Amino acid sequence: MRWMVGILALWPQQGVAEAAWRFAWEGANGFAMTGAMAYVETERNASLVREWDVTCFVIEGTRNGAPVGRWALGMKGPETSWRLFFLPEKGAFVHDGLGVTMPQAWNMNGAGNNCGEGGFGFNIGNLGQDMCLDNRPQWDSQIAPRTPFPAQRDDSVSFPSDACLGPVLLSAR
Repeated sequence: MRWMVGILALWPQQGVAEAAWRFAWEGANGFAMTGAMAYVETERNASLVREWDVTCFVIEGTRNGAPVGRWALGMKGPETSWRLFFLPEKGAFVHDGLGVTMPQAWNMNGAGNNCGEGGFGFNIGNLGQDMCLDNRPQWDSQIAPRTPFPAQRDDSVSFPSDACLGPVLLSAR
C-alpha cells in the first residue's frame, strides 16, 4: 500500500496551473543570455515568485554569439548562490526595490567569484547586472542595475532534464 501512495504522489495532479517563462538579457560588449523558468502557480506566489517556488530553470550565456557558459537548477549545490525575485503580473524580474540589494543571484554572488571553475552565472545587484565566468566577474558584461529585465510567458517551453528539480512538471502543450 505504501508504494501506491508514493506512486500517486508523483502522478501529475489535474488542475495544477503551471507557468513557464522565457527571457533574454543583453549585456555590454557582446554579452547576452537566454533562459527559461517554470513554477507551479499558487495563491502565495501570484504576485512574487521566489527561488523556492521555481521547479525548472536554465540559463545560457554568449559573447558575440559564441557560447560562454550554461547553468541549470539541477546543477545547484549547497554553496551555490541562488536568489530569484520575479513579478508575474509585470512579467519581469526585480532589478530594484522590495528592500533587496541583490534580487537575482543565479550561480553568482555579488563579488562574481563563486560560479565555479569553468562555470557560468548571472546576477543583478545594486552595482549592476553582469555575468560570472570561471569564478571571475565579467565586468565588461555589466549594464546599469535598474535596466528592466522582462520575461515572456510561454507554457510550451520544454526543459532539459538537468533544469528541473524532482519530477518534470511541464511538458509541451
